[in-house]
Amino acid sequence: MIELPPALIPIRDATSGTPFEGKVWLVGGAVRDALSGREVSDDLDLVVEGDALDLVWRLFEGGIGEARPTLYASFGTALLPVPGAKVEFVTARRESYRGESRKPTVEPATLLEDARRRDFTVNALYVNVHSGELRDDVGGLGDLRSRILRTPLDPVETFRDDPLRMLRAIRFRAKLGFEYAAGVEAAIEAEADRIAILSVERIQEELVKMLLLPNAGAALEDLRRLGLLVRFAPELAAMSGVEQGRYHHLDVWLHTLVVVDNTPADNLVLRLGALFHDIGKPSTRTTDVEGNTRFFGHEIVGAEMARDVLGRLRFSHEIAARVIRLVRNHMRLGSAPKFSASAARRLIRDLADDLDLLLDLVEADQRGLKSGVSTFELAPIREAIDRVLQETPADTLRSPLDGIEIMTLLGIEGGPQVGTAKAWLTERVIEGELAPDDREGATAMLLAEFGPRDAP
Repeated sequence: MIELPPALIPIRDATSGTPFEGKVWLVGGAVRDALSGREVSDDLDLVVEGDALDLVWRLFEGGIGEARPTLYASFGTALLPVPGAKVEFVTARRESYRGESRKPTVEPATLLEDARRRDFTVNALYVNVHSGELRDDVGGLGDLRSRILRTPLDPVETFRDDPLRMLRAIRFRAKLGFEYAAGVEAAIEAEADRIAILSVERIQEELVKMLLLPNAGAALEDLRRLGLLVRFAPELAAMSGVEQGRYHHLDVWLHTLVVVDNTPADNLVLRLGALFHDIGKPSTRTTDVEGNTRFFGHEIVGAEMARDVLGRLRFSHEIAARVIRLVRNHMRLGSAPKFSASAARRLIRDLADDLDLLLDLVEADQRGLKSGVSTFELAPIREAIDRVLQETPADTLRSPLDGIEIMTLLGIEGGPQVGTAKAWLTERVIEGELAPDDREGATAMLLAEFGPRDAP
């Protein structure tokens, strides 16, 4: 018996003494995780032996729910937000699928049939919210104890019906630390082409969940190894097998997985930056006459490739821009012979709020190199950046004069020269030759460099 999540107690009490008593079951990840001693999420799934939509309306009209329920009548499901959780109610059902859609035709069915239509046996364990009875019709409890990921039906049929289950299989294996049951891997490889019917948004959602796992690298490698990654991000799959030369002991792809796992699991932008940081290496790989492997400009090429893939997967413009900035700049620190105050100011200006993420990415990248390889010290760079930030905060790294003032001083009406002059003044601030608030000094320097066309 497991302890009922507190968010479900009002639902249990409201249905006691009604025709729904004993007919409402908690199922899915909440049961699986509770039985495994894991933290239970606030996304809860209830199966109803009866009309789930009728039950949800009764609950809502009885005062349970923080907002009106969202109904999906054709699937017999409803979402009801309650204090502390989001609860999905579904009528116990069987499903049938059409060839080019993962949206099933559903009809009411028994709990056994409901269990058989689920993705994995460990997600088909039911607990009655009234009696606490644990129901296991497809062997999920044994698979949970054996740490096996198995489909209730033939895996080929399961994945062909709903190819999203292939991505979920990979995610659950990495998240739970399970092994695939016999036939699951072969079924994923056989049905990999079926992910073409998935929406890009669903693929992105699963990829994000994988990236935020502590061992994201394991999930990413399964995506590649089982033939799914190449279907939606062939540029990433192409990194596999690309050797990197004497500074590395791993190919580009395996090195990337190490770098991903070297970053904190709670920051999506940083994890994406790690995933894409070397995506430009396969297309820029060269070997010189001495046999040294080079990847000149891979960060620039990689930034554009990251833009393409992130756009294709419909990540937000904000996330994409931040990831692209990390990819484009991840080689920047190692290419400078000396990290000066002006270099620190440029980095602060260019990276803004993502500067710490860049430093974390560079550190994770260095830790992915072959043991014994000489690397540059990041601690002095961090200290230099902190000193510069104290002297000149990031929001002051700009021209002391605005565009209108520049036009007035130079006697011009606008055009490219205004931007050129403003950028030149900003460079003087970055170089430490001009204080950010020194308008008088900026005026003198501007007139000396550009000179007015006409007296103002």
